[in-house]
Amino acid sequence: MLTIAIIDDNAVNVALFRALVKQLDGARSVEFLQPQEALTWVLSHDVDLVVVDYQMPEMDGLTFIRHLRAQEDKREVPVLMVTADHEISLRHEALQAGANDFLTKPVDRVEFQARARNMLALRQSQLALLNRAAWLAEEVSKATATVVARELDTILRLSRAAEYRDPETGAHVLRMAHYARLIAVELDLPLEECDLLLRAAPMHDLGKVGTPDHILLKPGRLTPEELAIMRQHARVGHDILADSESPYLQAAAIVALHHHERWDGTGYPIGLAGDAISLWGRIVAVADVFDALTSERPYKAAWAMERAREFLLEQSGSHFDPRCVQAFCNRWADVLRVRARFADDPLPPSASQIMELQ
Repeated sequence: MLTIAIIDDNAVNVALFRALVKQLDGARSVEFLQPQEALTWVLSHDVDLVVVDYQMPEMDGLTFIRHLRAQEDKREVPVLMVTADHEISLRHEALQAGANDFLTKPVDRVEFQARARNMLALRQSQLALLNRAAWLAEEVSKATATVVARELDTILRLSRAAEYRDPETGAHVLRMAHYARLIAVELDLPLEECDLLLRAAPMHDLGKVGTPDHILLKPGRLTPEELAIMRQHARVGHDILADSESPYLQAAAIVALHHHERWDGTGYPIGLAGDAISLWGRIVAVADVFDALTSERPYKAAWAMERAREFLLEQSGSHFDPRCVQAFCNRWADVLRVRARFADDPLPPSASQIMELQ
């Protein structure tokens, strides 16, 4: 049912319009004698046609139309203005204000119904276009979601590839990724960026797929030569990921390259210092080292959480960006919850675990 709003301060005219609307199939009328009351109603309800008289007290038809068109969702609603036959200049002004057509006093029944049907047909076409646009937007959203799901599946598989070769547990990438997101949130990064980092961080050590087993799995201390080979994994990971069009993999490439850089410039593979290190890399460095310290490995016992926190504070300004360390410590209660939530698991992480948001 299409709704026609009738606004006229003359009760006889309103009664006439009501009777004429009843003869239109699929239409109903809502009548007002007070233009301000009508404007309040029209601005807050769906309406398909407005019929408004020009000569009214307190607010004339031109002013009514200007207020109506000022609201974005009412700019396309058809408007018929009722004027005297001689008011040509007024009609020009009304067209500029947003009127679509006119009715001349005294209103003729045939003319009213013809013009009203035309305006209602225009409105139905507008609504059909809006519905089509909404449908297209929904379809685009579905297609985008499918693409994102495929990208996240790629992330899962790449993370699994690294985890199968690394003695670290599957839970490590889950904890450090969520620690990284906590830091990003505390630093007031946009939510989209925080979630992007959550999904990119698990691939920080992807380059270890290129590290020989005798070095990667060696239980003791590495020789300088072996250490040099091990450190190549940061650049290898970047090179694997960098050419992707996926924003997740692009972010992961930056994280892979920078997460072993140190605030004081003594890190690798480039030796960047301070703000020259990407913020994502600085964030992941804190999250990764903390979880490595607090996790048991074949070659070491796990540190207590508080001891590892003190280590971060001691290394703030040398190994780590002080802002990232402070942000991490500020979210200590959340850190403990992440630690409890993702206990060590010898199996690679599942897709739902990696993609799960806090």
